[in-house]
Amino acid sequence: MRRYVAAIDQGTTSSRCIIFDRQGRVVGIAQREHEQIFPRPGWVEHDPEIIWRNTEFVLGEVLRSTGIAADEINAVGVTNQRETTVVWDRASGKPIHHAIVWQDTRTDRLVTELGGEFGATRYQDRTGLPLSTYFAGPKLRWILDNVEGARARAEAGELCFGTIDSWVLWQLTGRHITDVTNASRTMLMDLRTLQWDSRICAEFGVPRSMLPEIRSSSEIYAEIGSGPLAGIPVAGILGDQQAATFGQACLSPGEAKNTYGTGNFMLLNTGTTPVFSKHGLLTTVCYQLGGEAPIYALEGSIAVTGSLVQWFRDNLGIISAADEIEPLARSVEDNGGAYIVPAFSGLFAPRWRPDARGVIAGLTRFVNKAHLARAVLESTAFQTREVMDAMRADAESQQLRLELTTLKVDGGMVGNDLLMQFQSDILDVPVVRPVVNETTALGAAYAAGLAVGLWKSTDDIRANWAADKTWQPAMSATDRETHLAAWNKAVERTYNWVD
Repeated sequence: MRRYVAAIDQGTTSSRCIIFDRQGRVVGIAQREHEQIFPRPGWVEHDPEIIWRNTEFVLGEVLRSTGIAADEINAVGVTNQRETTVVWDRASGKPIHHAIVWQDTRTDRLVTELGGEFGATRYQDRTGLPLSTYFAGPKLRWILDNVEGARARAEAGELCFGTIDSWVLWQLTGRHITDVTNASRTMLMDLRTLQWDSRICAEFGVPRSMLPEIRSSSEIYAEIGSGPLAGIPVAGILGDQQAATFGQACLSPGEAKNTYGTGNFMLLNTGTTPVFSKHGLLTTVCYQLGGEAPIYALEGSIAVTGSLVQWFRDNLGIISAADEIEPLARSVEDNGGAYIVPAFSGLFAPRWRPDARGVIAGLTRFVNKAHLARAVLESTAFQTREVMDAMRADAESQQLRLELTTLKVDGGMVGNDLLMQFQSDILDVPVVRPVVNETTALGAAYAAGLAVGLWKSTDDIRANWAADKTWQPAMSATDRETHLAAWNKAVERTYNWVD
């Protein structure tokens, strides 16, 4: 009897496979990390072949560790790090270059060139995105311009482009497919038609033959050709942040979630009409279920949050494990006047300052490592507050009833009670963690399960969602405003560092 759905969660630091039952509970999990490659300052790469080998490994490992048979799996869903870009040979399946990761900034001059006289907003009315090193389209153009022979081979129809979902699906099924959520992160798709924009592709110098077929987020795409799950249909694809939104049951306009991972990503469901931001947010496809109308979202993307804890551990050596940061931060009452702005790759939403670089501001002889630990955690909460303010401003300016009264949270950092309490304090709204924290993989599982009838409708998803813990704001308005004013002064110190 088929009782389960498997989700492949290919993330920035690892590949995982998680099996869920019909109640949305985790039945089994397998995970394998991959190397972060830093060839030059600002460059971040992954080896796509290692990512695939790790993905193949965790598919088998999760079955071995749980004792679940392949014929008990209804379908497989895929979720992925979104803007990370792979180009491979159509005949051999071999990548022609390492994957260029979403954090990579090598295209900074190229995006200025692409903006021309129009600037960063040149394509925003069609794609919902400002020109930025963040997105996949400029990364693809860089590969075509800088890998020997790539452009000629692309124009001859010999090369395939994809975000990581396409790469994984190609390996699983031999099909060249993406979904609307991932396509919306390339800067090459028209948000209204959900098709590749021929004019933008031409201006980017991208041959259309390279691009995958765009499909909905929930439908049967193809069966897996070989390996431990051979014959099982792949039936759901969602970019990681959209998957987390779906898994958190943010299914009505005005509902929002925030994922605390390598970076932070807050998505606000805006319904069936794309809302184009005037305050530094991204307009993106949230999900599309089969032939139904697409659902859109406003997104605030923050580049460095969880990875700041990694930097504190690995680069500074102040802690030896990530979970040491909370007790260290709790050993002091506040940040001692220190603020850390982690603009390692510039600032993402809502400021979009590629010229910014990180600073530690407010240092005095009083500040010690515990104050810095607290400043690391608080940095995540301050950046989230900026995104929420931008969402509120967009809603107000466009007369939308999208007031956020509760924030659903997920991701690796939500087990940090000190951070979650400070987040609630600085937002002045309750913060709610669900019982099932694996919401990214769960969203992909839901998309796949809906396509094969394991779940009948999104009402089943709502019924499965349950709160685990809620943090209520306890900070005075005066203290909150004092913190925010100091944070803003610190952020302004990061500007104009890179010419």
